[in-house]
Amino acid sequence: ELFVQYLATYSYKHGRGKEKNALTYSDLSHTAEECETFQFLADILPKKILASKYLKMLEKEKRDGEVREDDEEDEEEEDEDETVVEDVGS
Repeated sequence: ELFVQYLATYSYKHGRGKEKNALTYSDLSHTAEECETFQFLADILPKKILASKYLKMLEKEKRDGEVREDDEEDEEEEDEDETVVEDVGS
């Protein structure tokens, strides 16, 4: 109970709470990201993002994952080519 009270008070004082006379979710998430004491809450209190931005992030991660897989396959093919060259040269 005291911890929650401390988190709320800290977020209110260091966020925009004083300006708006209210404590908002963004104040809490900002505190979780910026204050070392509360960084363990960063996964629980992530910053809000628009769904469209989230979908773009997922697309980018998917494309990056495909590119990395292609790179790994290319490296494996190069390793196999080197092995064949070594066998022929023996």
